[in-house]
Amino acid sequence: MNTPSLDGFPSDIVAADPAQGAVKVTVDASIYPLEAVYGAAYIFLDRCYVLLDRPSGATYSVTLTSKAADADADALRNMVGEFANELLSQAWRQKIIEENRAVIETVTAQALAGAMGPPSLDELAAFDFSEDSFDDPLGIAMSWEDKYKKKAEDGAVAPAATAEPAPAATASAVTAEPGTGGEP
Repeated sequence: MNTPSLDGFPSDIVAADPAQGAVKVTVDASIYPLEAVYGAAYIFLDRCYVLLDRPSGATYSVTLTSKAADADADALRNMVGEFANELLSQAWRQKIIEENRAVIETVTAQALAGAMGPPSLDELAAFDFSEDSFDDPLGIAMSWEDKYKKKAEDGAVAPAATAEPAPAATASAVTAEPGTGGEP
């Protein structure tokens, strides 16, 4: 590969071959994990031919060859810049995954346990239902009966459900007084 450097990139890290439309990027293995290199290379599969190599134990070599026939030096420079940005992004994602591995495994285990189906009768019998697991600090969740129960004449709260049906209202008893919130 012809080794002219691209403007803005160190010549020992990036080598370009504008005639072939290719660039070779040397990646430090101590900084970027192999999964990050794979992830960054995968992003470029639609527009480049990608060759990964490990010339030494300390570095990876990534050769990106443009699928477009008209890849000039500016296009190669943009391709290397985008690859470098994607490589950094993938390395950061790998770090986040490593730091949150316990959470990811717990959520996955709970999802798989839920997919196994409903619990058996023995599991339900052993479950402790006494613990109040529902927390509603804003008081948003309430039953329909609690929200729409009618108030009695003297201001006391009427029971939500009665055993006897209420008598039919007459036309004179249906009028509402202003300010009482009753419906006509």
